[in-house]
Amino acid sequence: MSTSSTRITRIVTGALLGTGLALAAPLAASAHIGVSPEEASRGASSVLTFAFTHGCDHSPTTGLRFEMPEGLASVSPTADANWDIAIERGDNGLVSVVTYTALAPIPDELRGAVSMAVRIAEDAPDTLAFPVVQTCADGTAEWTELAAEGQDPHDLDAPAPVLAVADGGSGHAAHGDRGSAHGTGEHASESDAAASVLPWILSGTALAVSLAALGTALRARRSRV
Repeated sequence: MSTSSTRITRIVTGALLGTGLALAAPLAASAHIGVSPEEASRGASSVLTFAFTHGCDHSPTTGLRFEMPEGLASVSPTADANWDIAIERGDNGLVSVVTYTALAPIPDELRGAVSMAVRIAEDAPDTLAFPVVQTCADGTAEWTELAAEGQDPHDLDAPAPVLAVADGGSGHAAHGDRGSAHGTGEHASESDAAASVLPWILSGTALAVSLAALGTALRARRSRV
């Protein structure tokens, strides 16, 4: 095989590999459990929605177990016809664990969500983490990692959902359960849309670059024939 043919083969192979990585990127980017809204106010009530878009290695989701962080004055899970809900309380009487069991397994290709009304304590820290164990028909996924100081949370393999806490009166979290529920739906849709579209835009760009490289290589090969 000539040097030019070898070079063309390498270019084509690289382009195809880049295409495969581009198509895989959106799946990796969206594989997590997110919380919406992403910020709430101290002393205010808010409805938090936790959404997921993947099971455990393509296995359907059967349950979610949330650990409640310190800094919540109250927790009231939202009744949902799709889930059986169990509550555990600590010695202080506050909700410490909320477990959702799906009445029917949620397929890997479908989006699932649960919600709960919470009231943020006046002395809550600046962030509240909600470690989650996702159980599936086959296996589990533990979304429990927390970013260290100075670390980018996007670098974590299995980040826990994290809620930012602000002083009272900022944003929709200060409007109470009714206002928060409305705000949560609106902002959740916007957030989910942005989260789902951006990876595909980036992967589309990478795909276009890969195909352009492939076309260049093929034209170069034809010109030498």
